[in-house]
Amino acid sequence: MNSTAIFINGLALICLVLSLIFNRQKIKQAITAATRSFLRILPQALPIIVLIGLFKVWVKKETVEKHLGQRSGLRGHFWGILLAGTTVGGLYVAFPVAAALYHKGARLAVIFSYISAAAIVRIPMTNFEASFLGIKFSLLRLAVSLPLLLLTSELLGTVLQKKNYAPQQN
Repeated sequence: MNSTAIFINGLALICLVLSLIFNRQKIKQAITAATRSFLRILPQALPIIVLIGLFKVWVKKETVEKHLGQRSGLRGHFWGILLAGTTVGGLYVAFPVAAALYHKGARLAVIFSYISAAAIVRIPMTNFEASFLGIKFSLLRLAVSLPLLLLTSELLGTVLQKKNYAPQQN
Protein backbone atom coordinates (compact mmCIF):
# COMPACT_ATOMS: atom_id res chain seq x y z
CA MET A 1 0.00 0.00 0.00
CA ASN A 2 1.46 3.39 -0.95
CA SER A 3 1.71 6.40 1.37
CA THR A 4 -1.32 8.17 -0.14
CA ALA A 5 -3.56 5.15 0.45
CA ILE A 6 -2.25 4.81 4.01
CA PHE A 7 -2.94 8.50 4.67
CA ILE A 8 -6.49 8.39 3.25
CA ASN A 9 -7.36 5.17 5.09
CA GLY A 10 -5.86 6.53 8.32
CA LEU A 11 -7.84 9.75 7.98
CA ALA A 12 -11.03 7.77 7.35
CA LEU A 13 -10.35 5.64 10.43
CA ILE A 14 -9.77 8.72 12.59
CA CYS A 15 -13.03 10.26 11.32
CA LEU A 16 -14.86 7.01 12.05
CA VAL A 17 -13.54 6.87 15.62
CA LEU A 18 -14.40 10.55 16.20
CA SER A 19 -17.88 9.98 14.81
CA LEU A 20 -18.36 7.01 17.12
CA ILE A 21 -17.35 9.15 20.09
CA PHE A 22 -19.58 12.12 19.27
CA ASN A 23 -22.65 10.55 17.66
CA ARG A 24 -22.88 6.78 17.79
CA GLN A 25 -26.42 6.70 16.32
CA LYS A 26 -25.47 8.64 13.17
CA ILE A 27 -22.47 6.42 12.49
CA LYS A 28 -24.66 3.32 12.81
CA GLN A 29 -27.03 4.82 10.23
CA ALA A 30 -24.11 5.66 7.94
CA ILE A 31 -22.64 2.16 8.20
CA THR A 32 -26.08 0.64 7.50
CA ALA A 33 -26.52 2.87 4.44
CA ALA A 34 -23.00 2.07 3.19
CA THR A 35 -23.59 -1.67 3.65
CA ARG A 36 -26.87 -1.47 1.72
CA SER A 37 -25.17 0.46 -1.09
CA PHE A 38 -22.32 -2.05 -1.21
CA LEU A 39 -24.71 -4.99 -1.36
CA ARG A 40 -26.73 -3.26 -4.11
CA ILE A 41 -23.60 -2.62 -6.20
CA LEU A 42 -22.01 -6.04 -5.58
CA PRO A 43 -24.07 -7.99 -8.17
CA GLN A 44 -23.02 -5.45 -10.81
CA ALA A 45 -19.39 -5.30 -9.71
CA LEU A 46 -18.65 -9.04 -9.70
CA PRO A 47 -19.27 -9.57 -13.44
CA ILE A 48 -17.21 -6.46 -14.17
CA ILE A 49 -14.29 -7.85 -12.17
CA VAL A 50 -14.59 -11.19 -13.96
CA LEU A 51 -14.77 -9.56 -17.41
CA ILE A 52 -11.72 -7.38 -16.73
CA GLY A 53 -9.85 -10.47 -15.55
CA LEU A 54 -10.82 -12.31 -18.73
CA PHE A 55 -9.74 -9.29 -20.80
CA LYS A 56 -6.32 -9.39 -19.15
CA VAL A 57 -5.93 -13.07 -19.97
CA TRP A 58 -7.62 -13.39 -23.37
CA VAL A 59 -6.62 -10.20 -25.17
CA LYS A 60 -3.04 -10.33 -26.40
CA LYS A 61 -0.67 -7.46 -25.70
CA GLU A 62 0.26 -7.34 -29.39
CA THR A 63 -3.37 -6.73 -30.35
CA VAL A 64 -3.71 -3.78 -27.97
CA GLU A 65 -0.33 -2.37 -29.06
CA LYS A 66 -1.31 -2.65 -32.73
CA HIS A 67 -4.68 -0.91 -32.41
CA LEU A 68 -4.14 1.41 -29.42
CA GLY A 69 -0.36 1.62 -29.08
CA GLN A 70 2.34 4.18 -29.85
CA ARG A 71 1.86 4.09 -33.64
CA SER A 72 -1.94 3.90 -33.70
CA GLY A 73 -2.50 7.62 -34.36
CA LEU A 74 -6.10 8.75 -34.84
CA ARG A 75 -7.12 5.16 -35.45
CA GLY A 76 -6.24 4.41 -31.82
CA HIS A 77 -8.48 7.23 -30.65
CA PHE A 78 -11.27 5.91 -32.88
CA TRP A 79 -11.02 2.41 -31.35
CA GLY A 80 -10.81 3.85 -27.84
CA ILE A 81 -13.92 5.99 -28.37
CA LEU A 82 -15.78 3.09 -29.98
CA LEU A 83 -14.87 0.80 -27.07
CA ALA A 84 -15.94 3.45 -24.55
CA GLY A 85 -19.21 4.03 -26.39
CA THR A 86 -20.16 0.41 -25.88
CA THR A 87 -18.89 0.13 -22.31
CA VAL A 88 -21.66 -0.50 -19.82
CA GLY A 89 -21.14 0.60 -16.23
CA GLY A 90 -19.74 4.08 -16.80
CA LEU A 91 -16.54 5.16 -15.14
CA TYR A 92 -16.74 2.33 -12.58
CA VAL A 93 -15.84 0.05 -15.47
CA ALA A 94 -13.83 2.52 -17.55
CA PHE A 95 -11.01 3.06 -15.06
CA PRO A 96 -10.15 -0.63 -14.52
CA VAL A 97 -10.42 -1.24 -18.28
CA ALA A 98 -8.17 1.77 -18.91
CA ALA A 99 -5.59 0.36 -16.48
CA ALA A 100 -5.74 -3.01 -18.24
CA LEU A 101 -5.35 -1.31 -21.63
CA TYR A 102 -2.37 0.67 -20.39
CA HIS A 103 -0.65 -2.44 -19.07
CA LYS A 104 -1.28 -4.13 -22.42
CA GLY A 105 0.52 -1.32 -24.30
CA ALA A 106 -2.07 1.35 -25.14
CA ARG A 107 -0.60 4.84 -25.25
CA LEU A 108 -1.63 7.46 -22.71
CA ALA A 109 -3.43 9.73 -25.20
CA VAL A 110 -5.67 6.85 -26.27
CA ILE A 111 -6.34 5.95 -22.63
CA PHE A 112 -7.42 9.55 -21.99
CA SER A 113 -9.70 9.42 -25.03
CA TYR A 114 -11.20 6.17 -23.77
CA ILE A 115 -11.88 7.51 -20.26
CA SER A 116 -13.27 10.80 -21.57
CA ALA A 117 -15.48 9.04 -24.09
CA ALA A 118 -16.72 6.65 -21.39
CA ALA A 119 -18.00 9.72 -19.56
CA ILE A 120 -19.60 11.54 -22.50
CA VAL A 121 -20.14 9.30 -25.54
CA ARG A 122 -21.77 6.11 -24.28
CA ILE A 123 -24.38 4.89 -26.76
CA PRO A 124 -27.13 4.12 -24.20
CA MET A 125 -26.67 7.53 -22.55
CA THR A 126 -26.75 9.31 -25.91
CA ASN A 127 -29.97 7.52 -26.88
CA PHE A 128 -31.55 8.49 -23.56
CA GLU A 129 -30.38 12.08 -23.96
CA ALA A 130 -31.75 12.28 -27.52
CA SER A 131 -35.16 11.07 -26.38
CA PHE A 132 -35.42 13.95 -23.90
CA LEU A 133 -33.45 16.77 -25.49
CA GLY A 134 -33.74 15.84 -29.14
CA ILE A 135 -31.41 14.33 -31.70
CA LYS A 136 -30.24 17.75 -32.85
CA PHE A 137 -28.97 18.60 -29.37
CA SER A 138 -27.25 15.21 -28.99
CA LEU A 139 -25.51 15.48 -32.34
CA LEU A 140 -24.42 19.05 -31.59
CA ARG A 141 -23.05 17.99 -28.20
CA LEU A 142 -21.10 15.15 -29.80
CA ALA A 143 -19.85 17.44 -32.60
CA VAL A 144 -18.45 19.83 -29.99
CA SER A 145 -17.30 17.21 -27.47
CA LEU A 146 -15.42 14.79 -29.71
CA PRO A 147 -12.91 17.25 -31.22
CA LEU A 148 -12.24 18.71 -27.76
CA LEU A 149 -11.87 15.20 -26.36
CA LEU A 150 -9.32 14.32 -29.07
CA LEU A 151 -7.44 17.58 -28.66
CA THR A 152 -7.15 17.43 -24.87
CA SER A 153 -6.34 13.71 -24.84
CA GLU A 154 -3.57 14.11 -27.39
CA LEU A 155 -2.21 17.22 -25.64
CA LEU A 156 -2.19 15.61 -22.20
CA GLY A 157 -0.73 12.37 -23.55
CA THR A 158 2.04 14.24 -25.36
CA VAL A 159 2.94 16.37 -22.34
CA LEU A 160 3.06 13.37 -20.01
CA GLN A 161 5.03 11.31 -22.51
CA LYS A 162 7.64 14.09 -22.84
CA LYS A 163 7.91 14.14 -19.05
CA ASN A 164 8.43 10.34 -19.09
CA TYR A 165 5.35 9.82 -16.94
CA ALA A 166 4.75 6.26 -15.81
CA PRO A 167 1.86 5.35 -13.50
CA GLN A 168 2.62 3.56 -10.27
CA GLN A 169 2.51 -0.21 -10.49
CA ASN A 170 0.45 -1.97 -7.83
